[in-house]
Amino acid sequence: MKKASPYLVLIVLVVAAIVIRNCTGKNNISSNKEVTIRQRGLNRNPAHINYSKHARCRMDCRKVDEREVVYILKNGKINYNKSDLKGADCNKKYAVEGISQDKQRLRIVFAPCNDEVTVVTCIDLDTDWECNCEGD
Repeated sequence: MKKASPYLVLIVLVVAAIVIRNCTGKNNISSNKEVTIRQRGLNRNPAHINYSKHARCRMDCRKVDEREVVYILKNGKINYNKSDLKGADCNKKYAVEGISQDKQRLRIVFAPCNDEVTVVTCIDLDTDWECNCEGD
């Protein structure tokens, strides 16, 4: 038995190492498969930001650039009273308010879907700009 005990200890250690590796590994997901985690709510760090034609027009007449839109997306506060959160995830609209770097008080409506966000419109809460955007 004394000659076999080092081998038994070695076998137990190998089995323990295999069990630990399987438990802490990739959760039995093959390395070729990509796992997408669906995010709920407003993604403040999207892979891509789309701009509707209406949003581009509103941004242009209100002198708001993409840098300011990203700033409001990341730092603004969601106004739940002005947001439309009914329906499926890709149909929700978040009204996010904040002050841009050039001191405009803005409300920007974002529509997130998967890893993208679409800017729906841009509103200056202090100044009523004259805009001739389609649909006004």
